[in-house]
Amino acid sequence: MNVLMIYAHPESHSLNGALNKFAVSHLENAGHHVQVSDLYAMNWKSQLDANDTLAPLAGDHFHPSMDSKQAFEQGLQSADIAAEQEKLRWADAVIFQFPLWWFSMPAIMKGWFDRVYAYGFAYGVGEHSDTHWGDRYGEGSLSGKRAMLLVTTGGWESHYSPRGINGPIDDILFPIQHGMLFYPGFEVLPPLVIYHTSKTDDKKYASYCQQLAHRLDTLWQAEPLPFRQQNAGDYVIPALTLREDIAPGEGGFGVHMKS
Repeated sequence: MNVLMIYAHPESHSLNGALNKFAVSHLENAGHHVQVSDLYAMNWKSQLDANDTLAPLAGDHFHPSMDSKQAFEQGLQSADIAAEQEKLRWADAVIFQFPLWWFSMPAIMKGWFDRVYAYGFAYGVGEHSDTHWGDRYGEGSLSGKRAMLLVTTGGWESHYSPRGINGPIDDILFPIQHGMLFYPGFEVLPPLVIYHTSKTDDKKYASYCQQLAHRLDTLWQAEPLPFRQQNAGDYVIPALTLREDIAPGEGGFGVHMKS
């Protein structure tokens, strides 16, 4: 299988750096083909702007969506964007590895999504009608591929528990897993979160590698998170609200997952 790792950490001599090297070695030893987009090593440009298109602007000023669409359709995107899209086409599974900084991913990885997820590539695809509101949330250009987050945190696991001060880790990661991965069609696997990384010693590191090896070995067998598909009947279209007979009286992130 083809595995792409999108990796964001500024220091190769770090826990993340070691885990990334371990993952690549483990996957290759198992016979998989691996590519790594090391965003810091690539000096990845984070900001989406008019320099991302080689085509004339669609209007009299830069319009992020429309100019992204035009550049994608005409094959006139900047070379770094096109290269990452080609890696996504190649991949059977994508692992996004990053430290949790201020309750999200590092800015450089957010910029990867902003720029690589062009209009017509990751969004703005499919028909929009009274019964089908685009190919998204379970459908889309990345359907049939699997994705998983590999996340490290400085906080303790209890800090991210249902009653923890930082909030539940599933809620913190929901915008990434549901909005950035499930939206364009990925089957999203449960994340591997490694907590309290500042206290890592040899014994803990060996345990982390064991956990990671298991997750890598089961990339194609693990059950994905049971997000509800947008166009499968659970949502009222075009309002895109959950039907009133499903989880009546409830709200929040959890209602968008099948029980």
